Parts: sequence; C-alpha cells; structure tokens
Amino acid sequence: MNLSHNNLSGRIPTGNQLQTFDDSSYAGNRDLCGFPLPNNCSNPENPPATTSKNKYKKANGLRKVWFYLDITCGFATGFWGIIGVLAFKKQWRRKLFMIAEVTMDKVYVAVAVKISKIKRGTEA
Repeated sequence: MNLSHNNLSGRIPTGNQLQTFDDSSYAGNRDLCGFPLPNNCSNPENPPATTSKNKYKKANGLRKVWFYLDITCGFATGFWGIIGVLAFKKQWRRKLFMIAEVTMDKVYVAVAVKISKIKRGTEA
C-alpha cells in the first residue's frame, strides 16, 4: 500500500500493519512523524500544529463569516421585500388578506363537507 502524497499529518499509529511499510510509502507527507520515518513526534499524544492546518482554520472561519452574512442579507431582503411592500401598499395588503380569507373559506367548506360525508357514511 502506498500512502505517499496524501497530505497526511500526525503520528503513524503503532502496530504491525503500518510499521511494515518502508519510508517511500510515506513520501510527500511532510507533517507525518513516527517510526519508520526519521522525524520523531515531539509529543506523542498531540502532534505539532502545522501551518496548513492553521491556514485551513483561518479559511474555514472566514468562510463561515461569509456564509452567515449571506444568510442574513438574504433573509433581510426577502423579509422586507414582502413585509415592506405590504406595509406601504394598502391596496396590495387588502388583496393579500382577501386571498387568504377566500382560501380559508374554501378549506373550511371542504373539511365540513368531508366530515359530513364521513358521518353520513357511518350512520347508514
């Protein structure tokens, strides 16, 4: 098995399987340490922090900021695009509430008819 050039980092686990590979199997993984590589880990439990990890954390943090900023701007635009128009356009507001009222009346009638049919079906 060849694990070279995979940007692996940290200590190579001890055991029979990974210890049997030679140095060339781990080539190109500069943040990897431990036997059979010549560079030893300074702290076996916590490998040293690498610059690539720090760059990733910074980029990931910046990405999160932009994500939440985009979500906030989208919500504000959508919310005020609808609520703002309804607040200032009286005719549109009345039309919207008329549509809502007619729809609720249709739903009420449909439910009442369905319940009536169910009751009539159980009585017969």
